Amino acid sequence: MNRTELIDAIANETGLTKKDIDATLKSLINVVSDALQKKDSVQLIGFGTFTTVDKPEREGRNPANGEKITIAASTSVKFKAGAALKEKVNTQPEKKSKKK
Repeated sequence: MNRTELIDAIANETGLTKKDIDATLKSLINVVSDALQKKDSVQLIGFGTFTTVDKPEREGRNPANGEKITIAASTSVKFKAGAALKEKVNTQPEKKSKKK
């Protein structure tokens, strides 16, 4: 599912306009990104938790020629799914009835 499909699905479920959903989604992404940039975690009960992990500088190898290279220190984002999301993912989806 891409962004447009997500916006369509939320609009269909909520009855809100696609414009409002798009603005809300942009805001959510900005707020979560800003919090993670500050090394804060973002916990959405029932969905999951976004956190950051600092990875130190390390030595690696260039796969093309085998030379040693230094991989710079970086910060990665981790997501841990919540219990409700795990449960939902591990059940069969409901079959939608066909209307004639």
